[in-house]
Amino acid sequence: MFENIKILWIDDEVDLLNIHIIFLKKKGYNVQTATNAQDAFDILKIEKFDIIFLDENMPGITGLNALPKIKELAPHTPIIMVTKSEEEAVMDEAIGRQVADYLIKPVKPQQIFLTIKKNVFQKDLITEKTGTKFREEFNKLSYEINFANAWQDWIEIYKKITHWSLLLDEIQDKVLLSILDSLNQEANNVFGKYVKNNYEQWIYGQGPTMIFDVLTKELIPILKNKEKEQPIFLIVIDNLRFDHWRELRAIIHNKVAKIEEKLIFSILPTATQYARNSLFAGLKPLEIKRYFPKLWLDDTMQGNKNEYENILFENLLKRNNIDIKFTFHKIFNDDQGQKILQKLKNLINYPLNIIIYNFIDMLSHAKTNTQMIKELAKDELAYRSVVKSWFKHSSINHLIEQLSRYQAKIFITTDHGAIRVKKPVKIIGDRETSTNIRYKQGKNLNYPKSKVFAVNKPEKIGLPKSNIVNTYIFAMGNDFFVYKNNYHQFVNLFKDSFQHGGISLEEMIIPFIKIKTH
Repeated sequence: MFENIKILWIDDEVDLLNIHIIFLKKKGYNVQTATNAQDAFDILKIEKFDIIFLDENMPGITGLNALPKIKELAPHTPIIMVTKSEEEAVMDEAIGRQVADYLIKPVKPQQIFLTIKKNVFQKDLITEKTGTKFREEFNKLSYEINFANAWQDWIEIYKKITHWSLLLDEIQDKVLLSILDSLNQEANNVFGKYVKNNYEQWIYGQGPTMIFDVLTKELIPILKNKEKEQPIFLIVIDNLRFDHWRELRAIIHNKVAKIEEKLIFSILPTATQYARNSLFAGLKPLEIKRYFPKLWLDDTMQGNKNEYENILFENLLKRNNIDIKFTFHKIFNDDQGQKILQKLKNLINYPLNIIIYNFIDMLSHAKTNTQMIKELAKDELAYRSVVKSWFKHSSINHLIEQLSRYQAKIFITTDHGAIRVKKPVKIIGDRETSTNIRYKQGKNLNYPKSKVFAVNKPEKIGLPKSNIVNTYIFAMGNDFFVYKNNYHQFVNLFKDSFQHGGISLEEMIIPFIKIKTH
């Protein structure tokens, strides 16, 4: 680890450093010295170093005054300020100028060694420690996957997989990422079987919080409290996965007072038409079609299938005897998001504001159709990175930042997630078959029974049927449905794209977040 590590030590009393230099050379380091700032500048113009020790109190150009030039010559090299002064102002100024660390004289050789280890080898040490910990946890997590027998178990498993995905992304260990990917695939295989066996019970109240009852459980009781004075903002980010949320949380956690995180389950199909209508209606899709037939469009019908979400939500309020004014907004681009910010002083006078952001869903669809997006979001890490970058500069981030100045309550949730599909499954269907590649609805479907979750009586899982004989089939894991006609063309088009509609941890287990502002 220590071979070829080069150190530059800048100190006018370099002769007094012999004990340190001897110690470091015995450890295997290559140490070069300079007695003044100008000599250090000349050395740095022709040589690169792994770490620089800089004396703060030198005659002529002091360490602090030399620091800008040193950073210009060696912008990525950690600089350790060495000072006799314990004055807080000196330390603050050094830190403010972005030194990596500082030591107070007299320093001991072991202190120097630990400083080098922390600043030069930190990434390697983190990588080694993370890899060791993951290998220790792997067998335990495998056991939990194979013996999971409750929906609570799957939430904990998905949390752990997400935790390791984010950690291993940071260290970029391809071997460990490949092992985790295999583990995730196994988890989704077992999860798919669990959902097939238990989903009908969940739909009728014997299971987790589902998307069609989450607002009744979490939002309605607050709206019924007539003494409530805080304005509420319900932010729905279409297609927001749990790992995406964890990245966004890191951006906003310092802007708000409290974040309460909960995981709920989306419905099948994990598609906007079904899941988001259910969210706002507080009803299953079958109930929406039954009670509000003019507000529901079947898969095969033309038109905007989420056009009436605000009306469905109005009816949810009426059923709960709540009479309030609320605003409802759908955001498809940044200009629309900026208008929300401009109207914020007016919006906070409403008891409730609902804002739907569609960027992530638009991103996943664009990845299928646009070469540039395919390159930008080519895998899980890249997909998360694009989402994180968007959110950091988005109007939502600015909205949360501005709401932190008010006594506002914020809910953040989604309708479903998405999974990166890899394995095509051949099916046969007629012209009336729905087009989504993660689920199909139709009369004459031919499919490999072992590869899908098939439902011949949709009403049993709260779904409407559009024909007398109607079957839904759902892809599991990272499978996707492809017709035999033009098979290879469509495999090439959709493989490695992010899709939703089927059964996977990424699609079904979604965040519901409660935020308290300062």
